[in-house]
Amino acid sequence: MTEQDMDTRTEAEQQVREVLSRATMAWADNDAVAYAAEFAADSDYVAFDGTHLHGREANRALHAGLFEGPLYGTRIEGEIESVRFLTEEVAVAHMTGSVVFAWQAGIPRGRLSRNTWVLHRDGGEWKIAAFHNTRVRPAPADSSPFVRLFARYVRRRTDRVRALTGQS
Repeated sequence: MTEQDMDTRTEAEQQVREVLSRATMAWADNDAVAYAAEFAADSDYVAFDGTHLHGREANRALHAGLFEGPLYGTRIEGEIESVRFLTEEVAVAHMTGSVVFAWQAGIPRGRLSRNTWVLHRDGGEWKIAAFHNTRVRPAPADSSPFVRLFARYVRRRTDRVRALTGQS
């Protein structure tokens, strides 16, 4: 990669980070129009509860209701973990953070989420093409009593089904 290519990539990464920053600021302002404006018209949005929205307008409508209701006065706290370019026109970013209510000093225990943001550059402007949010819930260690017990249960049930159906 040439020095010019590296400068271009650094500039593009800064632009991607600015899109994510604007989205975060729009959330803190409870501005559904500004939040949705950072997304492509045909974007996909998967919330932590599995809700799947298609399109900027669906995103705006959902967030308008949330900002007027249960997410009134909230902000997003967190950090960008990484930005990676798949092509010159497509980037994937990962953030870790959470929605925080006005009376909370920081991210509440058990509410940490990891987001995947896919952005594409269209006509020189970066827009969010897809977003997926999931709670951070590490699986128990393989050595935990629950995991060992569950593994035995799964093995027995699987072996029984295989024996009954003639599968090996």
